[in-house]
Amino acid sequence: MRYPVKALLAFFFICIAWGTTYLAIKIGVAAWPAFLYAGIRQVTSGIIIMSIAFAVHKKADFSWANLRHQLLIGFLMITMGNGLVTWAEKYIPSSIAALICAMMPVCAVIINLAINKQERMNMLITIGMMLGFCGVALNFRDSFTALSNSKYVIGIIATFIATSSWALGSIFNKKKKAVINPVFNSGLQLGFGGLFLLMGSPLVDDYSKADFYNQDALWALAYLIVVGSVLAYTAYMYALKALPVGLVMVYAYINPLVAVFLGFLLLHEPLNLFTALSFASILAGVFLVNKGYKQQASAAAIVPLED
Repeated sequence: MRYPVKALLAFFFICIAWGTTYLAIKIGVAAWPAFLYAGIRQVTSGIIIMSIAFAVHKKADFSWANLRHQLLIGFLMITMGNGLVTWAEKYIPSSIAALICAMMPVCAVIINLAINKQERMNMLITIGMMLGFCGVALNFRDSFTALSNSKYVIGIIATFIATSSWALGSIFNKKKKAVINPVFNSGLQLGFGGLFLLMGSPLVDDYSKADFYNQDALWALAYLIVVGSVLAYTAYMYALKALPVGLVMVYAYINPLVAVFLGFLLLHEPLNLFTALSFASILAGVFLVNKGYKQQASAAAIVPLED
């Protein structure tokens, strides 16, 4: 089974783009309240996406059924998913957040198996997911000692909830095929999710130590809006429509590795043998998951029809 080239390019883009956002979020929440920061990011991104999509296609689905669906996806993926990760990074390192988020494919497969009896694991997909997770673990082996520190517990729990919620939202979004302006729907998801974050901000955030004019935080916010949301989220939704959900979820394995290479390129941090082993393990995992889904599709194609 051959996948569309544009969908594969979208997949590779989110692998890189979202790998850079953990650092940008960490910079932002050091100065801003987390829910407010994430809410402004997502609402702004949603408005930009909806404006562009409507200007190009001149149509959108404003039926209650569609709005309700996009509201649910926005709550699961943006409010719970992105919002809780942003909030958690006030308490845990970005590398720990990335490591936990790397469990996204595992969560997606487990949820998919629970709600869809036609979905089946095979050996290649299982081994590929295990290799990918081991690769992430190798990359951040020095960070595991921090997990025993009690001050990280609340951030870790929030990130686990966010990871599961993002996976669930991705699966629900995959199940329903949008036929009218799906890009506009992506903007609706960001907008709804961001609005929920802004509504929750006064209840969750502490404004007493906020530095709203911090230049680093403002530049990070601009980057998150343009690259992390407008471009990457649109690419993600397109990839979900055109590729198997398990393959798309493999991006979560690659994101943490991107942070290591950024440190090497920009901060001259050393690369060692464990980094090389991590890279090889993640690439092998991506290859096996991809091959496993191809085998699945081939097997389904040759099953004879029953009379």
